[in-house]
Amino acid sequence: MPEITTMFFDIGGVILTNGWDRDGRREAAQAFGLDWEDFQDRHDLSFPAFDAGQITLNQYLDRTLFYRPRSFTREEFTAFMFAQSKEYPETRAILSALARSGKYLIGAINNEPLELNQYRIEAFQLRRDFQAFFSSCYLNARKPEEAIYRIALEVTQRPPESCVFIDDRALNLENPRRLGMNVVHHQNAPQLRKDLQLLGIAV
Repeated sequence: MPEITTMFFDIGGVILTNGWDRDGRREAAQAFGLDWEDFQDRHDLSFPAFDAGQITLNQYLDRTLFYRPRSFTREEFTAFMFAQSKEYPETRAILSALARSGKYLIGAINNEPLELNQYRIEAFQLRRDFQAFFSSCYLNARKPEEAIYRIALEVTQRPPESCVFIDDRALNLENPRRLGMNVVHHQNAPQLRKDLQLLGIAV
């Protein structure tokens, strides 16, 4: 088996909680007294463009919420959105150990809107462990489509067989596997550690 030189991690669901998922939106709907169906419909129509960096956070909020007067401010809602992000300490420890080893090029391949992506990179000091961020908001390409993985391979100039991609969603692993990358379906930290060891990666 070729030696692994490059590791790509998903962030939401692996290193951190998902930034703005269905559970977070439900909590927001309750906390801010929103009509869930209306909010969810507007989110579904607006989020792909937001995720791909085609509209800003303000434009997303205009479309989903501030198309009419509200009893709360844009700043209050944004603070709530950002507060949904938490770290998974056990998987972060694995990532940090791999980064400190100096053996691997470590990049993120994640779907994330620009403002949320930047907040999470800063708040959780992700630059400490990641050398590159292949985020949907920068590339106008999203998982599970092939383009985002192909860009990561082309920019890093790494052969796919020397790379491993870790994601918590099975669908997001299909295209990288097809491209020849090694893949790990992340469920928890002990399982991740074990699956990496099977690929010859000591943590």
